Amino acid sequence: MPQPIAGAQTPKHDPRNDAVLVYLNGKLVPRAEAQVSIFDAGFVLGDGVWEGFRLLKGRIVFARDHVERLLAGAKAIDLEIGMDAAAIEAALVETCRANAMTDGVHIRLMVTRGPKATPNQDPRNALGRPTVVIVAEHKVPDPAIQQRGLKLFTSTFRCSTPDVFDLRLNSHSRLNFIQALIQAIKAGADEALMLDPFGFVASCNSTNFFFVKRGRVCTSTGRCNFKGITRGKVLGACREAGMAVEVGDFTLAEVYDAEEAFVTGTFGGVTAVAAVDGRPMPGPLPGTITEEARRLYLALLERSEGPAV
Repeated sequence: MPQPIAGAQTPKHDPRNDAVLVYLNGKLVPRAEAQVSIFDAGFVLGDGVWEGFRLLKGRIVFARDHVERLLAGAKAIDLEIGMDAAAIEAALVETCRANAMTDGVHIRLMVTRGPKATPNQDPRNALGRPTVVIVAEHKVPDPAIQQRGLKLFTSTFRCSTPDVFDLRLNSHSRLNFIQALIQAIKAGADEALMLDPFGFVASCNSTNFFFVKRGRVCTSTGRCNFKGITRGKVLGACREAGMAVEVGDFTLAEVYDAEEAFVTGTFGGVTAVAAVDGRPMPGPLPGTITEEARRLYLALLERSEGPAV
């Protein structure tokens, strides 16, 4: 299998993933045989929600937070998964055990409205059988990216308000973020920094954004960015540790004058930012506060309770 071009979300290839078993509607099937219908609402329209999990040292960390976000998203789009929180966690554990996985694993759980009678928008044409898929892979962040930091490019594509496209939903519909990322890639960057409709810094295309100015950890209000579980954990840990934290509306000019910056996400945890729009961070990477935020988050992971595998 060819090695993909490195990016913010790109792990190193692990050959063990070539033969993983995939959970598909209650059955475990070989990766090459995991298929859904071309009439599936997820394929036709991106009609569904998903969630990412990490398996570390035998436990699926922060599992309940992620499952609750998944169930809330499904309820918001009137999608009946047919599984409660306990059943979802049991399916996650079953998938990891079937693949003899105990550590260094990223799990993606995807739910769609399922097969439809005909390929159109109307949810009433769904046949009433949701599609539930769990893909568990041996996947850890590339340490080279962690060391060199990410280069960000500010996209012309904006994050949206909840009445247009609610980013609090982990929707399968990601085209606007893909367009933003393509812009960033064409500009030679790793990930796109995105503004909200009012011109304030919101988030990146797949992660949440923080910057440090005069020792304060700054991030957006959350009005137009992802409802990140890692973001929330990092904010809480920084506050508990007595660090100065400011949540508000910030401009690009303020970011350009930052001392440090980092992004947060389930897969990468806390990752340093090396430059924004060609403007390098002034100090060595990772910055002192970035490294402290990472340390605090890793300590939370160590203490996290979750289903044992």
